[in-house]
Amino acid sequence: MSIKEKTLTPRLVKKLWAAFVLLVILMGASYIFITGYLTNKHNQAITQQVNAKVAEHVIQEKFQNTSPFLEDDSVNKELFGDLMHDMMAVNRSIEVYLLNNIGEIQYSVVLEQKENEPARRVDLEPINSFIRSKGTEYITGDDPLNPGEKKIFSAAPFNINGKEGFIYIILAGKEFELISDNLLGQYFTKLGIGTTLLTMLFAAIIGMLSIWFLTKNLRLIINTVRRFQEGDLDVRIENPNESDIEVFAHSFNDMADTIVGNMDKMKSVDTLRRELIANVSHDLRTPLAILKGYVETLQIKRDSLTEEQKQEYLQITHDNIDKLSNLINQLFDYSKLEAEQVTPIKEPFSITELSHDLIAKFKVLADHKKIDLQLDNPEENCMVFADVSLVERALQNLIENAIKYTEPNGKVTLGLLKKGKNIVINITDTGTGIPVNEQPFIFDRYKQVDKSAKKQQGYGLGLAIVKKIMDLHDTTITVLSKPREGSSFTFNLPAYQI
Repeated sequence: MSIKEKTLTPRLVKKLWAAFVLLVILMGASYIFITGYLTNKHNQAITQQVNAKVAEHVIQEKFQNTSPFLEDDSVNKELFGDLMHDMMAVNRSIEVYLLNNIGEIQYSVVLEQKENEPARRVDLEPINSFIRSKGTEYITGDDPLNPGEKKIFSAAPFNINGKEGFIYIILAGKEFELISDNLLGQYFTKLGIGTTLLTMLFAAIIGMLSIWFLTKNLRLIINTVRRFQEGDLDVRIENPNESDIEVFAHSFNDMADTIVGNMDKMKSVDTLRRELIANVSHDLRTPLAILKGYVETLQIKRDSLTEEQKQEYLQITHDNIDKLSNLINQLFDYSKLEAEQVTPIKEPFSITELSHDLIAKFKVLADHKKIDLQLDNPEENCMVFADVSLVERALQNLIENAIKYTEPNGKVTLGLLKKGKNIVINITDTGTGIPVNEQPFIFDRYKQVDKSAKKQQGYGLGLAIVKKIMDLHDTTITVLSKPREGSSFTFNLPAYQI
């Protein structure tokens, strides 16, 4: 099955349904457990409040005429035997205990019938709380037959012939618990089955609606992603702020914008690459054609040419070889800068000394074209913090271009000026200038300012390399130029603070 044919349902919806079913089961089990627990407590509370006065009635009816103690201070077991007989006729689960004033068990018929060792003391704190509340609160007390367990009870104090104590009656004995647990088990089995089925029915309906609603925006996003995948690059998730998964919607839109932007850049780079190859191929073809022509001439007419003609042809060949070499070096340098393979090694150096060296280097070429090449520099030595080799290459390209486009008897000036925390470097010429409509493009990879037959030389890659070097130094280069009045290129470098 292809990606296009897949739907949202197989994996995500199955996981949602599994989670939903598990949640329903846990909710049903929790409901049954909590309901059973609370119902049991409710029944016990009702039983306790209904029988809250039982202990008090026992004292009033049984101990009014007959004392629970014999003359030798022993317990009147016969009286308690009759008492238990009467009470068990009404409720076989009732257990009656005679306690002294510190909670010790004095007598109980049920204790004598047990083989295991029952508790011999009852905590009085629940009994006192029960008496203070007059049986209106749900309070559990110790079960002597099952130490550690708590049971509902009825209690009342007595004071007979100077003897103080309590009648303590367990209202829900073991037999009561067995019957209660059996009935509750049957009840909750029926309740659980019915409740579970009903809950699952409603859960299925709610689950379907919930899953459809929760995945609505996700389905919309998936559909948008598929359209984008199929080539609709303009599609975006509408109103991402209103989506249930706003972050994902914004992320997709941003990602799509980035992809489209990168594609546009790649197209632009590819276009420029083709233009670069075409223009460079033209510049390579011209000197190669000249080289081939003069070499063939030397081969064919070497016996008929004078020495002066041979030297002239060789010089022309040499000059065109220099042009080829220079263009190839520019291509190599620019390719490294474009691929970000050059990392500037910044250090302090004297831009003044570097400028003097460059003026001396281009002095011969300037004198040959009858151009006045000067350095406009203050008396102080200007120090900058930059990559000396890259700055030298940038200045070399700018001076070479200035000389190239300056007519004989013109002037080229390299100026240095300290301004605040920067050194301002300026290369000015009195050459042909740059047309205003061409100035925004002169730092492109390859841009000829004049494509006429008379001026087939161009700025080539020289200024593009300068721009890349400026970018590596986090600075910018600007140009001011007017046709037939010359040009001025200016950039800043950070001054080195000694």
